[in-house]
Amino acid sequence: MDALDRKILTELQLDGRLTVTELAARVKLSVSPCHRRLRDLEREGAIRGYRAVVDPAAVGLNFEALVFVTLRWEDADTVSAFEEAVAAVPHVLQAQRLFGDPDYLLRVATTDLGAFQQLYDQQLARLPGVQRLNSTLVMKHIVDDRPLPE
Repeated sequence: MDALDRKILTELQLDGRLTVTELAARVKLSVSPCHRRLRDLEREGAIRGYRAVVDPAAVGLNFEALVFVTLRWEDADTVSAFEEAVAAVPHVLQAQRLFGDPDYLLRVATTDLGAFQQLYDQQLARLPGVQRLNSTLVMKHIVDDRPLPE
């Protein structure tokens, strides 16, 4: 990957709806080579997909929490069962496995505190292998969905 590929990635992170012609103009490349590079970046997995970034509040998800999860055991079966189960919970927007304690960080969005409490009690606390959950509420997003640096 060279500097031109990185510039293509930067421009697409800023506006994923660019046409190839617009993208080529922004990176100062003719259309055919730009299109070829774009397809190579997609094929190689540098570009994992395209999607709309939706404002959670616009769809009624006004409450966000970070949930820290500690597992009872960290054997392969428990980890696999937990990860499969947490991936099936639609209100979990992100799930990251961490080194150290806690074992996981979940970013969760719900309509309100009551919906979060219900999700917490009925789904998150019942995930396979969960020993302890700690949560904190998100007050404000300072940096959100920033493009990767060049």
